[in-house]
Amino acid sequence: MSRIVCDVCPHLCALEEEQTGFCGARSNQGGKISADSYGRVTAVALDPVEKKPLRRFFPGSRILSVGSYGCNLRCPGCQNHAISMVRPGEDSGTEYLSPKVLSDQALELKAAGNIGIAFTYNEPLICPEYVLDCSRLNRENGLKNVAVTNGYVNPRTLRRLLPMLDAMNIDLKSFSPEFYRRISGGLDEVKQAISIASEVCHVEVTTLIIPGENDTAEEMDRLSGWLSEVNPEIPLHVTRFFPRYKQADKSPTPVGTVGSLAEAARRNLKYVYEGNV
Repeated sequence: MSRIVCDVCPHLCALEEEQTGFCGARSNQGGKISADSYGRVTAVALDPVEKKPLRRFFPGSRILSVGSYGCNLRCPGCQNHAISMVRPGEDSGTEYLSPKVLSDQALELKAAGNIGIAFTYNEPLICPEYVLDCSRLNRENGLKNVAVTNGYVNPRTLRRLLPMLDAMNIDLKSFSPEFYRRISGGLDEVKQAISIASEVCHVEVTTLIIPGENDTAEEMDRLSGWLSEVNPEIPLHVTRFFPRYKQADKSPTPVGTVGSLAEAARRNLKYVYEGNV
């Protein structure tokens, strides 16, 4: 049987029968792309919306956060590697949660300050089918939909989801193409996602500052300068790295570095926030 291409993200995996894609969550089953992670939930929690992080989207409210497994990037310092790096045959600790059950749960929590559902923890856009199905039901209930994503997604996939999304936090991990090559992604694709999404919904951007990798004032000036060209009112979260996963031997980002880079970004952007300091 010939290979078929999964076109959800820029990897465009050409998959043979029963082969799983780079993300670990989609495969070729019977000559069709299967969303294997659909409804397979690893974590559900009612979080402050600021934890996503979203600082200018219903501040002070809470949002029901849900995660699955798999990711289409390979960040060596991933804080959620136990679920993002799960591969076929490994125990992801999931249980099935239908869109109806999840949306009903979100509605029940409205009395506790819940404004909707945030798709987060792993990379949610590798399973747009689940995001879309849940978001439609959630929208019918008058609640909000949020995606927390690495932004490495094909424009067609993103545009399919955007009518149902109210807000996104998109990682802009670096302004270096080489950095993105090292994590099996692409800077241009993420920039394109930010540009497209910012025209349709509320967008905030996060940059995790990793010592020795993306922590220069020059890079932050280029990153924030480009972001200001998209929209100078897009909030930027400059956050602190802590040792994780394959970068457990690295040192945490100095607090002063986060502060100085945030100040550099404020020369270009109206809203800049310092995280985990």
